[in-house]
Amino acid sequence: MTDLFKEKARDWDVNEMVRELSSAVGSAMMEHVPFDKEMRVMDFGAGTGLISSKVAPLVKKIVAVDTSEAMLSKLAAKPEMEGRVEILCRDITERPIDDSFDLIMSAMAMHHVRDTARLIESFARHLKPGGLIALADLDSEDGTFHPADMEGIFHKGFDRDELRDLLGRHGFGSIHFHTAHIVNKEGKLFPLFLVTARKS
Repeated sequence: MTDLFKEKARDWDVNEMVRELSSAVGSAMMEHVPFDKEMRVMDFGAGTGLISSKVAPLVKKIVAVDTSEAMLSKLAAKPEMEGRVEILCRDITERPIDDSFDLIMSAMAMHHVRDTARLIESFARHLKPGGLIALADLDSEDGTFHPADMEGIFHKGFDRDELRDLLGRHGFGSIHFHTAHIVNKEGKLFPLFLVTARKS
């Protein structure tokens, strides 16, 4: 499995846009997700833990899942994560985790997964009955958010109605979309959504 983020991991946490985006998504999750101290949480596409670090004090346990060893190494080295977060370098659509969660959260990771339906199916499989998802990603865009030659980009954002239908087909209800942030990139605006839903 090629680590497409090996080089980026080094400076990820000091990237101004990454920090701004993570802060906004983290704040949106705080507003719209009922965290509690008994929750077991999967952070899908956890990266260096910019979202996990906000959530960790509010829940029982976080399993940080990513396919980039370099990003997870940065997460594991953070003192505030010690004892709070377990890291797992794995593609859960290919190799499910033998565990179930109260919440699966994700920020800007879904567009890196080729088969969205299979990913949503995997989320449903890893959730306890009544479990929650909180997924943040780009609204549909014209393909200019990422550089044209960037590897591992499979979607130019997501249409909210299409994603709502997909979630419904995989057993999710109480589906709510919120605009979590708007990225201003060279004068061009790219909205990000946060969708929350509950496994029926």
